[in-house]
Amino acid sequence: MKKSFIVLITLFIVVIIMVMVIINSKQNATKEIKQFNDSFEQYIGKQIYGTEVTTVIGKAIKNNENYNIQKDENGLYINDDNYCIKVELNMITVEKTYQMEQLYKAGLTEFVKNFNVITFECTNIEYHSKTGRISKIVFTQLEE
Repeated sequence: MKKSFIVLITLFIVVIIMVMVIINSKQNATKEIKQFNDSFEQYIGKQIYGTEVTTVIGKAIKNNENYNIQKDENGLYINDDNYCIKVELNMITVEKTYQMEQLYKAGLTEFVKNFNVITFECTNIEYHSKTGRISKIVFTQLEE
């Protein structure tokens, strides 16, 4: 009788510890996602210069490289529905939308040289449905 009681208590303690570990893990994951999203959401509705847009592009590319996001035949990151993040720039001077990979390939130094004091605004942010992480951020050029 005592042995079965001790086994039940031990089993109960193990289950409680496992539940606590799972809850803690989920809380940490949620916190990490919030911190990640906050680093991009700070730009929503704000006007920034082209130099800061290159910083956002750099953060997005670093994220994609850290998670080994694959590229298609055109050199564009393939959305993985989890970790991939894309940055788009709507340019009014040429009436064209550029993907971050196009700007990165052409050289961010050239972009900064030409657009360092041009103002952009973050006009849209999209999220991955599975993870809740940011999947896309769109900047629109405000002036020529």
